[in-house]
Amino acid sequence: MAQTAAAPDTVSPGRSGSEAAGPRHRWWVLAVIGLAQLMVVLDATIVNIALPSAQADLGFSDGNRTWIVTAYSLAFGSLLLLGGRIADLFGRKPAFLVGVSGFAAASAVAGAATGFEMLVAGRALQGLFGALLAPAALSLLTTTFTDPKERAKAFGIFGAIAGSGAAVGLLLGGVLTEYLDWRWTLYVNLFIAAFAIVGGSLLLRRTARDPGSRLDIPGTVLVTTGLFGIVYGFSNAESHDWGSPLSWGFLAAGTVLLTLFAWWQTRAPHPLLPLRVLLDRDRGASFTAMLVSSAGMFGVFLFLTYYLQLSLGFSAVRTGLAFLPMVGALMVSATMSTSVLLPRVGPKTVVPLGMLLGAAGMVWLTALGLDSTYAADVLPPLLVTGLGIGLIMAPAMSVATSGVATEDAGVASASVNTMQQIGGSIGTALLNTLAAGAATSYLVGKDPSDKLTQARAALESYSTAYWWSAGFFVVGALVTALLYRRGVPAVDADAAPTVHM
Repeated sequence: MAQTAAAPDTVSPGRSGSEAAGPRHRWWVLAVIGLAQLMVVLDATIVNIALPSAQADLGFSDGNRTWIVTAYSLAFGSLLLLGGRIADLFGRKPAFLVGVSGFAAASAVAGAATGFEMLVAGRALQGLFGALLAPAALSLLTTTFTDPKERAKAFGIFGAIAGSGAAVGLLLGGVLTEYLDWRWTLYVNLFIAAFAIVGGSLLLRRTARDPGSRLDIPGTVLVTTGLFGIVYGFSNAESHDWGSPLSWGFLAAGTVLLTLFAWWQTRAPHPLLPLRVLLDRDRGASFTAMLVSSAGMFGVFLFLTYYLQLSLGFSAVRTGLAFLPMVGALMVSATMSTSVLLPRVGPKTVVPLGMLLGAAGMVWLTALGLDSTYAADVLPPLLVTGLGIGLIMAPAMSVATSGVATEDAGVASASVNTMQQIGGSIGTALLNTLAAGAATSYLVGKDPSDKLTQARAALESYSTAYWWSAGFFVVGALVTALLYRRGVPAVDADAAPTVHM
C-alpha cells in the first residue's frame, strides 16, 4: 500500500524511539485484540460441552447435533481468506469492529434459539463474522508491534491465547453449563465483545487504503468454494465414513478448486492471496507448523476429555480444571519462545523442538489405563505437551506474519488462521475415524455388552488417537526442520512499516 508523507498512519522521522515502536497505547491494543481472539478460539470448544444440554432442551437428533459444530467451521474456514483481504482493502479497524459486533449479535441469536434451525443459523453467522474478525485481529497485531523485542513479547502473549483458548473453553463451558445454562456458553461472548468494541473504538485508528486496489472476485469464488469443499468433506467423513460420495466427492472438488485458485493467483491483476505471501521458506514452514500442530492438538483436547469423563468419571468442570496446568505450561513456553529463544536460535531449532515435545507427550498418554491417576499419570504428559505447543504456536505465528508488506498483512494473517482451521478439521476427522476403527477391531471376538470390555475398547481407541497425533507431530518436526532457514530471521524494516492503528 502506498504511503505518503501526509498520511496520518505513517511515523514521521522526528518522532521519538518509543513512539516509533508503534501506537502509544499499543499494549492496551494488545489487550483488546487478545480479548477478541479469545472469543473466537473459545467458541471452538465451549459449545461442545453444552451440546447434550442443548439437544435435550431443543429436541434435535444425534445426527443433527454435528451440524452445531459443522455450521461454524464451514463458514469460518471457507471465508477466512476473504475476510483477511477485506481487512486489507477496507481497513482493519472497521473489519475488526464489524467482526466483533457481528460475532456478538450472532452469539445472541444462537443463545436465544428456540429450535435447531435457529441455533445452526446463529452458529453459521458466528463463523462468518469470525472469519472477518480473526485475520483483522492478527494483522492489527502485526502492524502495531514492529519493534523486534516488543513484537516478540506481543506474539508470545497472542500465541498463548490462541493455543490455550480451546482448553479454557472446556473449563468455561463446563462451569457455565453446570451452574447456569447451556445458553450462557453463547451469551458469554456478549460480555467479552462489549470490552473489545469499546476498547477498539477508542484505541484503534483508521489506516489509509489504496484506492487502486480491487477485490479479486474470481479468486474469492474459487478459494471460498474450495475451502468449503475441504472442510465439509472432512466433517462429513467424521460423521459418516470415507467411502461416502459426500466425503471424497467434496474433498476432490475442493482440491480441484484450490488448484485452480493457485493458478488464477498467478494471473489475476489484483490477487486475493498474492504468491509473494506464500513463496518464502520460513513462512511456508510456519504455515505447515500451524496445520500439523492443529491436527495433533485434537488428540489432547478431544480424546483426553473423553478419557477423563468416561474412564475416570470426571465432571465437566473438573475436566476443564484438569487442563489448566497445560494452559499454564503453554503460556510460559509461548512467551519464552518468542522473547528469548527465537531471537537467539531461530525457528529451525525452536519449532521442531516443540513438535518433538508434543510427540513425546502424546506417546506418554498412550500408557493411560483404567486405574491411572491424574497427578501421577495424566498431569506429566499434559505439561510436556503444553510446553511443546507453546514452542510451536507463538513462533510460527510470528514468523508467518513477519516481513509481510502492510497491504498483505490481513490475508497473511488469514492464511495462518486457515491453516489452523483446516488442520483442526483434518485432525478431528482422521482421529475420530481411526479411533472408532480401533475400538471396533478390539471388540471382535469379545462380548460387546460387557462393561469392562467396553471400557478397554474405549482405551484402545484413545491410545490409537494419541499414537497418530504423535505421528503428526513427528512429521511436523521433520518438515519444519528441513524448511526453516538456519539462524534468526532478518527483520525487514521496509516490509511492514510502523502504522498507527
